[in-house]
Amino acid sequence: MAHAGIGDRVEGLHAVVAAHAAGRVRSLTIERQRLRHEPYAVLVEAAIATGVRIEEVDDVRELAVTSTPQGVVAECVPIPSQRLEAVIGLAEPTALLVVDRLQDPRNLGAIARSALAAGIPALVVPERRSAPIGATAFKAAAGALETVAIAVVGSVAAALATLSKAGVWTVGLDGNARQSLFGLELLAEPVAVVVGAEGAGMSRLVGDRVDQSVRIPTAPGVESLNASVAASLAMFELARVRGWIS
Repeated sequence: MAHAGIGDRVEGLHAVVAAHAAGRVRSLTIERQRLRHEPYAVLVEAAIATGVRIEEVDDVRELAVTSTPQGVVAECVPIPSQRLEAVIGLAEPTALLVVDRLQDPRNLGAIARSALAAGIPALVVPERRSAPIGATAFKAAAGALETVAIAVVGSVAAALATLSKAGVWTVGLDGNARQSLFGLELLAEPVAVVVGAEGAGMSRLVGDRVDQSVRIPTAPGVESLNASVAASLAMFELARVRGWIS
């Protein structure tokens, strides 16, 4: 089942501005002192023009989920998640980023920003045992989650089987793999890149099911990269191989 409340609360100036531009903001709570600054004044003016309910307060932090809401919190119409089968066709050839048991929502948000920048149209995330797609992720994404599609699946391993049946190759990031990510010709084919949890990497079942495991070469003595950094490198290498960026 899909998450019913993806993005129903958004915090932080850039994330709220993006949500309003997408037409999702229902109500806005903003600190009075912030209205002296042009970006906040412009946001409120635009929100009033579109019928958004505005409430001015002294401090939004007691209402916020994130530790630094930047003086603004928005209640929003949720973003519907997409079916896995639907996001397969968003790029030609297919390009997806699959997260397996990622725990930090800030990493999820950072991955969404990189996906948008690299031209990757969708993320595939598990319904359980995964970072919540909430206010923290949206703040870290700084608007990217308004554009990048999200497919929520019951099982990553089952999702890989569905991708295989659809003719999509799966490439898993594994620090112990022999094959390097860079120059991997498979990235030119319909492909989904799989990144695992912080530290632990992919679960054993998912690691066993990917078509190709690859590593990101690092300098001697470096154990591993942050999950969002590794995912970003993989997405930009995919874009480079395909000629999407130069």
